[in-house]
Amino acid sequence: MLEYIVKRTGLALLTLLIIVAVSYFLLRLAPGDPTKSNNIMNSDQNAGNINSDKSELAGNTAMRQKLHLDEPIYIGFALWMKDALLHGDLGDSATVDPGRPVVDVILERMPVTLSLNILAILLTYAVAIPLGIFSALKPGGRFDRIESIILFMLYSLPTIWTALVMQSLLCQGGKLSIFPLKGLDIGDTSLMTTWEIMGSYFMHYVLPVSCLSYAGLAGLSRFARTGMIEEIRQDYIRTARAKGLSEFYVIFKHALRNSLITQITLFAGLLPGLIAGSIIIENVFSIAGMGSLSLLALNSRDYPLQMALFTFGGALTLAGILLSDILYKIVDPRITFSGKKL
Repeated sequence: MLEYIVKRTGLALLTLLIIVAVSYFLLRLAPGDPTKSNNIMNSDQNAGNINSDKSELAGNTAMRQKLHLDEPIYIGFALWMKDALLHGDLGDSATVDPGRPVVDVILERMPVTLSLNILAILLTYAVAIPLGIFSALKPGGRFDRIESIILFMLYSLPTIWTALVMQSLLCQGGKLSIFPLKGLDIGDTSLMTTWEIMGSYFMHYVLPVSCLSYAGLAGLSRFARTGMIEEIRQDYIRTARAKGLSEFYVIFKHALRNSLITQITLFAGLLPGLIAGSIIIENVFSIAGMGSLSLLALNSRDYPLQMALFTFGGALTLAGILLSDILYKIVDPRITFSGKKL
């Protein structure tokens, strides 16, 4: 097991290097760069001011040299990798938060996105797996049909449309005014009790987490249903029932454990998928997380910040795949990662 983890980690690092290299080349080949973005944004303010234009030109030249934009693409990438590997320096933000290390910018916003995504993942699995199990116990029954219709409707709803509808119906200023309209900041807590603080945080998180969860919940529950139906029809389940074991023990001890293989496989792509989905949710609900940060970096062509985000996203995806492989062994000890010697 340890040997397999070491090999997979090495392969993951090689894959991450390829992801980073492709990302850098695509960024450099795409139209625009941070200096041109600054020119566009500041052209109206500096019109007719020769001294300002000269200072701006000098600043843009210095920025191009700092970001290695005056070098060929392959040399620029080599210099970026040198700073990243040897010094652990991913650079400073060029436009979003000029002069500030991109690692600090990301770490400032990461807890917000992680809290949203962890809650969304927990909610997705906590609801999807029981729904899949109960639906599989009586496939084609009334509960299964009603659940299927509701879940397929949820799966087909666009995230941004759902978020906007929830805001107009359930948020302050809407028809019911139950939940806060935007943000996760609850304001001054000095006069609030512990329960009031927890309740306020809960109200702020309900809608964003729900919007992040419902599509994954619908899809995962269908996979859980299919996997459970396949396991229930296996011979070992018939044998367990014939031995007189209780239905609860048969379903939750034998069938559920083997059916979790599919859910573990899907988990590998769930983390990066939620990070991508949070871009929409964070912008709709005005949440200062990594999703909104990614959009700011993209719009302003902040190369160092974009490269750091690509590196983080690639590492997260590869970590999810490695974690899934480890969970396979935990769920089913019969799975081995070493080849048989002939």
